[in-house]
Amino acid sequence: MLAPIRPAGVADGLPAEAPIEMPVQSFREAPRPGRRVVTTPDDMIERRILVVVATLALGMFAATEMMRPLAGLRLPGLLDGALFLLTLSLFCWIALGFVNAVIGFCVLLAGRAQPHFSAWPTAIPRRRTAVLVPIYHEDMGPIAARVHTMAKTLAEAGVARQFDIFLLSDSGADAAEAEHAAYLALRDACPLPVYYRRRSQNLARKPGNIAEWVRRFGGAYDYMVVLDADSLMRGEVMARLAGVMDRSPGIALIQTVPSVVGGRTIFARWQQFAAAAYGPISTAGLVWWSGAEATFWGHNAIIRVKAFAESCGLPELAGREPFGGHIMSHDMVEAGLLRRRGWAVHMVSIEGSHEEFPPTLNDHAVRDRRWCQGNLQHIRLLAAAGFHWINRLQLLMGASAYLASPLWLMLALVALLQGAGLVDASSFAPSLWPIMLTLSLLFGPKLLSLAWIAIDREQRDKLGGTRSVLRSMMLEVPLAMLVAPVTMISQTIAVFDILRGRPSGWRPQRRDAHGIPLRQALNDYRYHVGIGLAFLAMILIAGGSTPWLLPIVFSLLLAPVTASLTARADWGDRLARRGVLAVDEDAPALPVSNDLAEIGALRTATDGDRITLSVPPPMR
Repeated sequence: MLAPIRPAGVADGLPAEAPIEMPVQSFREAPRPGRRVVTTPDDMIERRILVVVATLALGMFAATEMMRPLAGLRLPGLLDGALFLLTLSLFCWIALGFVNAVIGFCVLLAGRAQPHFSAWPTAIPRRRTAVLVPIYHEDMGPIAARVHTMAKTLAEAGVARQFDIFLLSDSGADAAEAEHAAYLALRDACPLPVYYRRRSQNLARKPGNIAEWVRRFGGAYDYMVVLDADSLMRGEVMARLAGVMDRSPGIALIQTVPSVVGGRTIFARWQQFAAAAYGPISTAGLVWWSGAEATFWGHNAIIRVKAFAESCGLPELAGREPFGGHIMSHDMVEAGLLRRRGWAVHMVSIEGSHEEFPPTLNDHAVRDRRWCQGNLQHIRLLAAAGFHWINRLQLLMGASAYLASPLWLMLALVALLQGAGLVDASSFAPSLWPIMLTLSLLFGPKLLSLAWIAIDREQRDKLGGTRSVLRSMMLEVPLAMLVAPVTMISQTIAVFDILRGRPSGWRPQRRDAHGIPLRQALNDYRYHVGIGLAFLAMILIAGGSTPWLLPIVFSLLLAPVTASLTARADWGDRLARRGVLAVDEDAPALPVSNDLAEIGALRTATDGDRITLSVPPPMR
């Protein structure tokens, strides 16, 4: 093992401070862009017009048909218009996913005849990079193993002198001893510097954690790789990303698309398989039209420290939580702030970037509740000065994803009331078109993914071969149908809690699980079961005129059983041994370096104080 590289005179635990200013930004006034201003190429504008027009066309048709049952309510014009806009937003959300999947499938299909860039040359990065690992009351064993793996692979990539690793703790004093012990073991075992810092006051959660590091130590580094506690990135990937940043002075952030790994419960393995099976076409489509206005997911990304410091000092929003206070879903906002300063934000699909998924439906709901509050906060920022329209669209769609759940529930209730004769149905004109279109929009991406898996042998082998893929999808599709109504009710409850002024708080994320007792699951999902029973009673009163709602009732009544069984790690392991929901985590996912090579090959044309970055289109 290589000896650790330690700067002389550095105190135990932290390097010498290198402060950098990080001013708080204003959403009322747009700052002047920096020297580098990224312009949108004409072909990127055309791509976005295609995406927007196709999405709106599908959304308008579906929303118009879906609003027909509401005509019997004889709603006031203003309320009727508001409901139509919400319905349009709902269908545009799922229509965007479908359009994006179709585009991604075409991109991958067209790219089969193009050369892969897996052999794209990687030069040693010239500048320094800090790898930031935020932790909050975590099991330090797995974190230490991941940090050691990253340090070892960085040294093997020949960049140990260009990289340092920081453990940035927001844990309470009760966790300090275990964290420091893990740090000491890592410091002695890793072939490059590892530092540890615990904040005494964990203000503003993770963004506050990162901002505090930037203000104290950011001046010594050109780039930072921001991770989550469950993230893992190989050293050669981080080195390549830093090399691309060296060559592309107009890029502030490159977001990788991490693969999901480490799942053991049925729930986590299901999500892991879904990400591996359906992610490639979704990612290809997203990269195709997002261009230099891509979003940020808060982890597994490399960021230019100077650009982040000058652009991303987050203010507190006026008012109390949950709509006021610190910005929770900070990542999309930070991407918008970088873009309004003239910096480019890109997304790439590259092998070697990984994350874990919550192990149970309960743990996912806890995280989703936090995201719900953060995304609804974004409604206040839609009119923020200087944001690019793509960034506004990203904020709007993120909020709409959670507003869609109460809307779906409302539409189901209207159908039940109409079937029971409790709503004037004189103008009600039922149509199968909305149902058929909704099913097409929801299941279309899955079918396209299956078609791509059938075409791409490498992807098919990663998922265990044809039989394994088919067997996995036979379980994945029913699971998705069972969980979707449960998520609808959970998100609806979360939205109403937020509207009542109840913030989500900040609880440690559980990373593993070994089952949920049925008694606990019955308590956790008592509202879901109660709503399911109410729906069932209304269906019986309606005389079976709304049979399409029975799957929703079935899902809600089974919610405790679903949550309990999918939390089983032993059953998840058993399924994986039989080739069901099994993913070869070490196999390459996509033509890995295609997107990254394009960014590395950005053509820079200087015109006075403006630098225009144009991305070679992947689709010919």
